[in-house]
Amino acid sequence: MTMRPPIRVFLVDDHPLVRDGLHARLDPLPGIEIVGEAGSAAEALEAIERLRPQLVLADVGMKDMNGIELAARLQEGHPAVRVVMLSMYDNPEYVQQALAAGARGYVLKDAPAAEIVAAIEAAAAGGTFLSPAVSQRLFRSQAPRPLLTPRESEILSALGRGESSKQIARDLGLSVRTVEAHRQSIKRRLGIEGQAELIKYAVEHARQFGRS
Repeated sequence: MTMRPPIRVFLVDDHPLVRDGLHARLDPLPGIEIVGEAGSAAEALEAIERLRPQLVLADVGMKDMNGIELAARLQEGHPAVRVVMLSMYDNPEYVQQALAAGARGYVLKDAPAAEIVAAIEAAAAGGTFLSPAVSQRLFRSQAPRPLLTPRESEILSALGRGESSKQIARDLGLSVRTVEAHRQSIKRRLGIEGQAELIKYAVEHARQFGRS
């Protein structure tokens, strides 16, 4: 049986300790070879030109040029090089920007090594990989409105504006019990458990659920 050559990976992060940690976790693995690293996107572009890695594992939040901008530059100049983003944040806007820039993966920095390896392998094979937590947050940011009835959307919008169940009941001509029932239904539909999480979600997505 012929062994596949290891995936040639280049690390980009402006924190040396992070690069050291990634190098220590990934390089000993038989399917991965760390061929180089850089502390900035500009340094990375120069080294990638010379080393020709198959995949770049890049931090999103770097100072001179962030990882998303780096991904876009690589997509333009080296489209064969796959990019997987590393980040401390599961912000859907960052994820969407990274994918739009050509990144093939988005993994949280505190993810287990197996998750980072899965992202590298998927991207190198031409696929896409998102950390499960990232994927769930992205889905919630994109898909909620069609899942709710018009009345539930009204109530969620009102919650996002800081209104209580009593205020909502008065404004919509409903009983408080009916509003509370709608709140429970909204939580079930969106996979939300606690009241605090529901309010947080409503505030973050208030604009999506205004009266139409």
